[in-house]
Amino acid sequence: MLKNKNIVIIGGTTGLGLSAAKAFSEKGAKLVCVGRNEESVDEAKKQLGNNAIIIAGDAVMPATAVEAINTCIERFGSFNGLYHVAGGSGRKMGDGPLHELTLEGWNKTMELNLTSLMLSNQAAVKKMIEQKTGGTILNMGSVLGYSPSPKYFSTHAYAAAKAAIIGFSKSIAAYYAKDNITVNVIAPALVETPMAQRAAKDETILSFIKTKQPLDGGRIGKPEDLDGLAIYFMSDLSKFTTGQVVAVDGGWAVSEGQNGPS
Repeated sequence: MLKNKNIVIIGGTTGLGLSAAKAFSEKGAKLVCVGRNEESVDEAKKQLGNNAIIIAGDAVMPATAVEAINTCIERFGSFNGLYHVAGGSGRKMGDGPLHELTLEGWNKTMELNLTSLMLSNQAAVKKMIEQKTGGTILNMGSVLGYSPSPKYFSTHAYAAAKAAIIGFSKSIAAYYAKDNITVNVIAPALVETPMAQRAAKDETILSFIKTKQPLDGGRIGKPEDLDGLAIYFMSDLSKFTTGQVVAVDGGWAVSEGQNGPS
């Protein structure tokens, strides 16, 4: 499904991005994956082998996505798609409920989740317009961008950033449709990733998730749960689909979730 697709994954060395990289590679794609730290880069090299070029870089730096896209073109001859996965919780930086949220927490969370995505999307759009080939952009959102769950998930800057990703993606999808560039969003609920360890190791939250994400017996998501949809969006099967937000959430957005005793 992805043969002849040359794809850049920003945040492709761990968690959701690494899982997608493996899946894309199995479907025939050539990849450039960007990771923030050397440890994750080394691990990705072990797992992906010769199936991907792995680059260390911080997604919030303007040159990072540009370098990755140029590397893709230099090594593979063209650039067809961008999957932006990089982002994360700002809890340790001061994100939280609004009355506790620090300005630094707000700014850092926005930079990590929204500014990084804007930069990669901008680099991708510029190159796709220059190539006159069209292309595919897939962005990582979150159900928390439109379906809050206040008791256990109350990082308000993160929710704002993920909501902004939806608005941003729809806006650029509309503007660049004439250039045959598609832009879509995957919105997962709680998935077992390095970022989600606070929740994934909390028995009270896992008990809540059994009714908030009731599909498949009521469980936390797995990175590979997102891979099928990501493959669809990065393939020609989705060439007539743009500006869409699709949840992979185990039923989160349509389930009340049962809180235990306070």
